[in-house]
Amino acid sequence: VEPPENGDAINVVIDPSSKRLQVLEPFTPWDRSDFIGADLLVKVEGKCTTDHISPAGPWLRFRGHLDNLSDNMLTGAVNAYSGKIGVGLDQISGESDIPLPQIARGYKRSGIQWMVVGDYNYGEGSSREHAALSPRYLGAVAIIVKSFARIHETNLKKQGLLAVTFVNPEDYDLVEEQDKISLLGLNEMVPGKLIKCVLHHVDGSEDQIELRHTYNEAQIMWFKAGSALNLLRNAL
Repeated sequence: VEPPENGDAINVVIDPSSKRLQVLEPFTPWDRSDFIGADLLVKVEGKCTTDHISPAGPWLRFRGHLDNLSDNMLTGAVNAYSGKIGVGLDQISGESDIPLPQIARGYKRSGIQWMVVGDYNYGEGSSREHAALSPRYLGAVAIIVKSFARIHETNLKKQGLLAVTFVNPEDYDLVEEQDKISLLGLNEMVPGKLIKCVLHHVDGSEDQIELRHTYNEAQIMWFKAGSALNLLRNAL
């Protein structure tokens, strides 16, 4: 069956009570403001593949429903502060060992931006798109790591997240569990230019470090638009 010449009148109807299918709403474009005082969701230690970030198995039945699938986000990741898997400190309530998706949803409801800090080769493994979609959906603004697996880094860029690496990998050790993190000078972001990061520690002290990005001009446009798909929609 050939598609119609004009599909404007065609509506895709999805049962709102479906647990398997959900309309994917466009992500919010970047508001041209620096990220100031974002919460640290978790500092991940060691290997963190796409299957640690977005486990498969029984979760795959939700791959058409981003909200439900996002309940698996980072549930396989090892918390660098506790050594425990898939849990962390909720900076709103002060409670420890809370599932990371639950913490992220609380931050999102409260309008709090959050970030993840990771180790070497973060996102290795399959090219699973939901490993980038779920953090974006739950309110992440940036992922800061020692190094990325190439495909996952590109997937993060496509979803409008800021994927950056430590210029000095040892700065990973400076990140404390209750830190607020600021990324500055984003309006001047151009290919090859370093990004300034400030770690605001709970005792009032700060560490200023530098982060590197690999965004080209087109990928910076994805970030500004909120996602590559947003940019495509705006061009049509």
